[in-house]
Amino acid sequence: MKCPYCGHLGDKVVDSRESKEGDAIRRRRECLECGRRFTSYERIDEIPYMVVKKDGRRERFDRQKLVGGLLKACEKRPVRVSALEAVADRIEAALQERPEREITTEEIGRQVMIELKQLDKVAFVRFASVYRNFRDIDEFTNELNELLRTRE
Repeated sequence: MKCPYCGHLGDKVVDSRESKEGDAIRRRRECLECGRRFTSYERIDEIPYMVVKKDGRRERFDRQKLVGGLLKACEKRPVRVSALEAVADRIEAALQERPEREITTEEIGRQVMIELKQLDKVAFVRFASVYRNFRDIDEFTNELNELLRTRE
């Protein structure tokens, strides 16, 4: 490991710890030349998961975009951020269990709707209105009626 201060290639590991999430190892190192300490992180290099957009473009899966959409749907609702983080965790875990490395936005949207329907009905309707892109009030009313039928 190259020292960030003097550029020397020799160092010794002073301390190693696993991160809280268990996905990285943090190592404190000491340069054998200048004696200064620095930190390095060791992570598994994973192949990224790609999201296939409606227009066919592909982009990397972005957890923050997912959480942002959940936050927007739950704005001014009594839903804890930790509950939304848990939803994002479940969706991301399901993505990682898939053998293929691509997923469509439609599949992600369906999973989000399933989760939101259990978490908060108003947030579900908000998300569904954007995700399903209702063309008229009848489509929106049908979705609300379906939601009311499942509640009974």
